[in-house]
Amino acid sequence: MTELTETLELKLVEPTAHKHHKLYETKRAYQDALEAAFNANCTTQTEANDVVVNYDLSGYAKNALKKYVPQLCGGSYDAKELHGDHPVRFTNEGPKLNHKPQNAIEWYVKIPHHDDYNLWLPAQPNPEQREWLEALHAGDAKMGECRLFDRGGEWYLHVVATRDVEERTSSADETPIGVDIGEASLLTVCHRDERGSPATPNLWNDEGKRVRQLRETYFTATRRLQKRGSERIAESYGDSLWRQIDDILHTVTSEVVAYADQFENPVLVLEDLTHIRENLDYGAFMNRRLHGWGFAKMHAQIQYKAAEKGIRVETVNPAYTSKSCHCCGEQGYRPDQATFKCSNSKCWVSESHADINAALNIADRYLSGESHSRKHTDSDDSAEEGGRLTGPQDSQADADTQQATLGTYAS
Repeated sequence: MTELTETLELKLVEPTAHKHHKLYETKRAYQDALEAAFNANCTTQTEANDVVVNYDLSGYAKNALKKYVPQLCGGSYDAKELHGDHPVRFTNEGPKLNHKPQNAIEWYVKIPHHDDYNLWLPAQPNPEQREWLEALHAGDAKMGECRLFDRGGEWYLHVVATRDVEERTSSADETPIGVDIGEASLLTVCHRDERGSPATPNLWNDEGKRVRQLRETYFTATRRLQKRGSERIAESYGDSLWRQIDDILHTVTSEVVAYADQFENPVLVLEDLTHIRENLDYGAFMNRRLHGWGFAKMHAQIQYKAAEKGIRVETVNPAYTSKSCHCCGEQGYRPDQATFKCSNSKCWVSESHADINAALNIADRYLSGESHSRKHTDSDDSAEEGGRLTGPQDSQADADTQQATLGTYAS
């Protein structure tokens, strides 16, 4: 096993004036305590504790200071006085993550202010690090020290995360496995055998139906409750339904990785989210349904769970994968959601299952050299990605519902 470490960056989204003030209070108290302990040349945690205990900070910030100051005074920081704007550090027990996939902004973080007061704030993660965030939230990665930054009035939280991954020795023969995210079947996987024929497809149809039912129940019930002014009941009810959806997605993505793990050198091939997002414009209702499948969520879960097994994940452009024949490559059509018909009269495949056809085309794209490897490099506290963050990658509701379901943490 190999231990991977990544520093996750979350941008705190437009804190209210009150929360802005509290964040600055935390920063000032931390800076004062840090400077006092440094000036006292505290080279042990006991010495640092005697200084920082007097400041109005959470125990998590004080404990981080007790570890940090002796490192500075012990020789790693070659200066007679502090320079620069040091981030507020917290031990890993303090900050917490919460996930509300039904909201316009899905992620929320708890920032300790002092021992009796915490700040819950909506947060926008670096979209390239979503798989790590999913692993952290699911308990499949461990949270390390957290650091709060102020960059010209914008706040960022860096979270150090670690997880163990299996090292798998590669062999010459790969088994590309296409993964299709669909509307009828939640996920479909399929690969070709040594003769090039479709082999052992697996479809999660029942799970797709269940997710659709839960989503429609959520949107119908919450809108009715909101019209009656029952915002808190709507939020609590929505949380329960989305937890059920999350459980289904985690189960299915784990089964996809288990399916791949039966082969000697598997490669899971997914559709590139960039291309999917560019082409999702089918009107408000259909967009809501398609976004609601949680493309980004399932991608992230498959990626980190595959990494734990040492399985590579590649992505390809999904253009026409559902409209092309996996046998002859000619354009076809879908008379219904589950059926693909080839328009080439000379092709021996006149009809096939639409999702299996798409999964095979996705796998074939990788074999043709069109893949884009999903790789993440180690990052540090100088990361600037937060300044270029885009919108949430998996909004679960249309614009009207998003505004109406922000929840208590957004205030």
